[in-house]
Amino acid sequence: MNLVLLKSEREMQMNESKAVVVFSGGQDSTTCLFWALERFGSGAVYAVTFDYGQRHKREVEQAAAIAGELNVPHRILDLSLLGQLTSNALTSRDIAIEQPEGSLPTTFVDGRNMLFLTFAAVVAKSLGAKHIVTGVCETDFSGYPDCRDVFIKSLNVTLNLAMDYPFVIETPLMWLDKAQTWELADRLGVFDYVRERTLTCYNGIVADGCGECPACVLRRRGLNAYLARREGGASSA
Repeated sequence: MNLVLLKSEREMQMNESKAVVVFSGGQDSTTCLFWALERFGSGAVYAVTFDYGQRHKREVEQAAAIAGELNVPHRILDLSLLGQLTSNALTSRDIAIEQPEGSLPTTFVDGRNMLFLTFAAVVAKSLGAKHIVTGVCETDFSGYPDCRDVFIKSLNVTLNLAMDYPFVIETPLMWLDKAQTWELADRLGVFDYVRERTLTCYNGIVADGCGECPACVLRRRGLNAYLARREGGASSA
């Protein structure tokens, strides 16, 4: 009986120390990857990337490159069927990237985060990992309903019930704006890496991107705000 209890305790400790990061190779998910590495340690963090027929393959390639550079075990899962289910600017080049007044941006992909987190949970359980890390954010986002805290909490309960497993969905960026996300990267000591190696741009350009798409505008606005604050703090020190 004692041996069974000891085995159960060991398994619980293993679960507590493992995490799967939903990883796109962008600013947010890369910051989350470094956050997970600091919190759970090298060797206990895994990354999963979804190929869902996005506008450019460079996103998947960049995610794989970053995971390789950081020695993080990495899986790429085929979710191309998503493009067969919904029409949006990220899976169809025939749709312009824009945000019509009073509507969600054309870049919104119905069900994307729900599917990503569900598949990530299946991977996590197979690895004996309890934690699922995602870079969704309700503070600085484009109005996507599946980035809201209430959705994450709801899905967390659903996944636990569906798989009878104690998942914890971690959202380190949920209440941070983009400037604060840059600050977190700086605090983790990876500011330059995140700025130079990540791909946020909808047009597939690494680092500072095209500078014109909504993702680049949001990223640059946050970067400029953080740099101004950091330089102001340094000059007043």
